[in-house]
Amino acid sequence: MDCYFCKKNITDIDFKETETLRRFVSGLGKIRAKKRTGVCSKHQRKVCNAIKIARHLGLLSATTK
Repeated sequence: MDCYFCKKNITDIDFKETETLRRFVSGLGKIRAKKRTGVCSKHQRKVCNAIKIARHLGLLSATTK
């Protein structure tokens, strides 16, 4: 599996792009593992930080209802 962000040549992962970030969150609201998503280590760290910031600001929910 190739990294989604390396393939699309995306350098910055923005916390405001919630539709992109939702691809990396499970149905229960957990951040999916790198093995599961196929993202490289560098981008996995950026995705995790962006998801955490989006949750803190209320753009993504921390849990599902």
